[in-house]
Amino acid sequence: MEKSKWPPGDLVIWIFIMAELLVFGIFFAAYAFTRANHIELFNTYQATLDQNAALLNTLALITSSYFVVRAVAAIKVDDSKKCFQWLLAALFMGLVFLVIKAIEYENHFSQGINLSTNTFYMFYLSLTFFHFLHVALGMVILVAVALKAHAGGYSAREHTGVETGASYWHMVDLLWMILFPLVYVMK
Repeated sequence: MEKSKWPPGDLVIWIFIMAELLVFGIFFAAYAFTRANHIELFNTYQATLDQNAALLNTLALITSSYFVVRAVAAIKVDDSKKCFQWLLAALFMGLVFLVIKAIEYENHFSQGINLSTNTFYMFYLSLTFFHFLHVALGMVILVAVALKAHAGGYSAREHTGVETGASYWHMVDLLWMILFPLVYVMK
């Protein structure tokens, strides 16, 4: 049995992931600091957010990450077809996330809410849209990986690309696991 390489995937993606985590970490710290100084404002406008939509999005991303794990497991046993199918399932759940988030944005924008409405909405819209863009990029990466898997471009011996795409996707999921309670739940 071949020894697993650590970290999984390409080292360059891990440098990128660490840089992204640093950027989001600074953004999260700025949010927390500002929230601590404007608790009433943040609590008032946080109550206007759709927690059910956010919970559905949380479930969609957790499910998609599970599907990506299954895709990696499939390619490690040389099953390109299953790898491709699991990646399609993950992409579908990513699409579910984007659609739900787009509906949330449309509801806010139709009420005249934008980045200048107040400090809470500036953070909410900036953080969640920055994450939205990362989900979209993650989906582009997963599409490329899925197409290569469908064409037989990965195997049990060479599947670095699948692990690279999976690593990025899991980072996107991790960021939402921090963003969801921070913006939607914490009082």
